[in-house]
Amino acid sequence: MPELPEVETLKVSLEKELLQKTIVNVDIRRPKLRYLLDHDLKSKIIGARILGLYRRAKYLLLELDNSHTVVIHLGMTGRATGQAENYHLQKHDHVALYLSGARKLVFNDARRFGMIYCLPSDNLMQHKIFASSGPEPLEEDFSAEYLLKKLKNKKVPIKTALMQNEIVVGVGNIYASESLFLAKINPLKLANSLSVDETNRLVEAVKKVLWQAIKAGGTTLKDFVDGDNKPGYFKQKLLVYDREGKACIACDSGSIAKLRQAGRSTFYCDICQK
Repeated sequence: MPELPEVETLKVSLEKELLQKTIVNVDIRRPKLRYLLDHDLKSKIIGARILGLYRRAKYLLLELDNSHTVVIHLGMTGRATGQAENYHLQKHDHVALYLSGARKLVFNDARRFGMIYCLPSDNLMQHKIFASSGPEPLEEDFSAEYLLKKLKNKKVPIKTALMQNEIVVGVGNIYASESLFLAKINPLKLANSLSVDETNRLVEAVKKVLWQAIKAGGTTLKDFVDGDNKPGYFKQKLLVYDREGKACIACDSGSIAKLRQAGRSTFYCDICQK
């Protein structure tokens, strides 16, 4: 599932396609994705100009000049790509925004777990999608002091806690495993048992991993592409994720182990992360 680095990469790659463009038409080929689309989606956005492009958590936000914001969630297999006006819509191209300048924004989603919303801009962050979200991990609000307070009563493994959006947004499965490896913390360690030093290391590791992933264009394991239809290359830099049984790159004798946590695969070094 695309996480923070992938959506940030998508945002940057689409800025040249979308900013200051007017939505001149909308083609909805499937009215239901994860949920039913707004029945009046077309009337809300046709004729509006795109003033800004932002990311919050795993959502891409298109701020319009009519006091509405288009909110896009990629789900597991969603793609939002810029295309030429003469591009012929393909299978799984469910929604297309026709833009001024002879371009299209095409939303493709084979498994249809993604979603497109159109919400009032003035109270956007109070909407149920965002209201309980924690801080962005790359901002100052996500600090060791903050994390210690949030984990104080969390009697769950730290890997599980790190992926809870009410604690911090956007740290998905891949990046949680990678961050815990850099911080030398076992993913099974209870969240409320982390020391001050461990919490400092973890916050630093999360920020470092996410920045590296953004610079590499995100991680493409199968489906993710940016707005220019290009994959991310952070997969080549993964230290533990999807490396089960391989030698640890940080120590002489460890190997990468795999376990299941909350239905997701976790990878770690059995020596570095005792």
